[in-house]
Amino acid sequence: MSDSNTRIAIVNNDKCKPKRCRQECRKSCPVVRMGKLCIEVTPLSKLAWISEELCIGCGICVKKCPFEAISIINLPSNLEKDTTHRYSANSFKLHRLPIPRAGEVLGLVGTNGIGKSTALKILAGKQKPNLGSYDEPPDWTEILSYFRGSELQNYFTKILEDDMKAVIKPQYVDQIPKAVKGTVQAMLDRKDDSGTQEEFCGLLDLNHVLTRKIEDLSGGELQRFAIAVVCIQKADVYMFDEPSSYLDVKQRLNAAVAIRNLLGTTNYVIVVEHDLSVLDYLSDFICCLYGVPGAYGVVTMPSSVREGINIFLDGFVPSENLRFRDSSLVFKVSETAEGEEDVKKMCRYSYGDMMKKLGDFELTVKGGEFTDSEIVVMLGENGTGKTTFIRMLAGKLAPDAGNKVPSLNISYKPQKISPKSTGTVRQLLHEKIRSAYVHPQFITDVMKPMMMDNIIDQEIQNLSGGELQRVAIALCLGKPADVYLIDEPSAYLDSEQRIVAAKVIKRFILHAKKTAFVVEHDFIMATYLADRVIVFSGRPSIETTANHPQPLLSGMNSFLESLEITFRRDPNNFRPRINKLNSVKDAAQKKSGQYFFMED
Repeated sequence: MSDSNTRIAIVNNDKCKPKRCRQECRKSCPVVRMGKLCIEVTPLSKLAWISEELCIGCGICVKKCPFEAISIINLPSNLEKDTTHRYSANSFKLHRLPIPRAGEVLGLVGTNGIGKSTALKILAGKQKPNLGSYDEPPDWTEILSYFRGSELQNYFTKILEDDMKAVIKPQYVDQIPKAVKGTVQAMLDRKDDSGTQEEFCGLLDLNHVLTRKIEDLSGGELQRFAIAVVCIQKADVYMFDEPSSYLDVKQRLNAAVAIRNLLGTTNYVIVVEHDLSVLDYLSDFICCLYGVPGAYGVVTMPSSVREGINIFLDGFVPSENLRFRDSSLVFKVSETAEGEEDVKKMCRYSYGDMMKKLGDFELTVKGGEFTDSEIVVMLGENGTGKTTFIRMLAGKLAPDAGNKVPSLNISYKPQKISPKSTGTVRQLLHEKIRSAYVHPQFITDVMKPMMMDNIIDQEIQNLSGGELQRVAIALCLGKPADVYLIDEPSAYLDSEQRIVAAKVIKRFILHAKKTAFVVEHDFIMATYLADRVIVFSGRPSIETTANHPQPLLSGMNSFLESLEITFRRDPNNFRPRINKLNSVKDAAQKKSGQYFFMED
């Protein structure tokens, strides 16, 4: 195969501005100088156009572009014949498709911007795959003969003959109120054609919000409502794009049970999920996606759940002998647990018993103490007062009874991030954390791993949810404080970014000798971060108690016991894995009272 075909040139629509530059890309290209049209910019064109056939991959245009709008990427040579879809010239390219199987749950895992949503659209029949020919899209007979011999041929044939109805739960549930009006009950009644509304409302804990208007629902309620709307419809293909965001651990597992209840002999279920422990619990087999976000994505062949998630974490596909990430991701539980003696604890802070009433809700806090270089993770269902407790520590809410909180310098990252700033990320960082964001130690510990360079000149209003979350974490850590209060740092981040964010928070807290209180529902992230845990118990939204901080093992044990879940650990990379309910391992661990990690 000629080398010229295994290269793609990406021109970023948002960054390329031919009318505002001197067209350095075209002028500096050695192929253009030889008289060939490798890069063209006509007076009318809104974007530069790069010919991938003529490009020699020298990368000069990449360095010369003042807006950093061009990337030239060399592809693994075996991919060229596998192109499934390309939107237009010099844009994102998807190679291969996940292969769903009837009666089983297919899980998709991969970073953001790598084609998971594109793959879902194609499998739902909402987007016709063009096999890379965006100028002259092929007709269906060509597409079917391309997939001949694979399970996808039968799948697309069924879609074409209109036997298949596909329903998708969208990724961004916070957009739902803009599109749908009315009460929850009215919407569910309209969609319920399978007669299972009662069963799913009970399972997803929706009965108490049925009379509410859709626009009055919280994030978690909207998510459960969106899952229910998909579950109660009669369909052949069910797709769920990130069903666990906004949900607490218990609700995540209930959602997983609801999704698994949809399985029949003839229907397909496909789930995109970034919480790896939920994906593990939910799926029967897994396809990983790797590549370069925004440039190209490749779908691996289906593999078993454990193997699929381990491929993603190792960054290596054994069947293709291909490494797609430099380092593998490993989870040791707490890094300070082994070297407890090494860390000199200088400061000890304590807070006394407190009580707070908010309307009908009452939170009782049992006193405790914390030290520097320590991360305390708060565990509890939604509505148990974790954010209320954080706001009391931050001095934003005064307790109604009990002791005052010691006055501390606090840096707070709220749960909901609503960007009010109109400038760029750089202007915001300059305004809020001027000395930190240029400090070499902060750049190494926070800015580089969070990949802030990629978004530093973008407008805040144009950032995606995950990009906003990264900015919010950097802003929170950049502010000098004694205690860092971080509410749900994993929301909107993909699996890889979650692990990076957890490492960043952990390293920063240890280096800076500070304390962090973190609210986190992603189990892998929570166990990685926690030195100690505060378990919230009681009846959500009515009356709850924040218990004393306790060591990771005993705290997790009591929390998991209340949820009736057990965890084991993967022997290769130590990640927590949920045991299937009533499995042999689940029963054995419950009997011995070890809900959290029996060493394999």
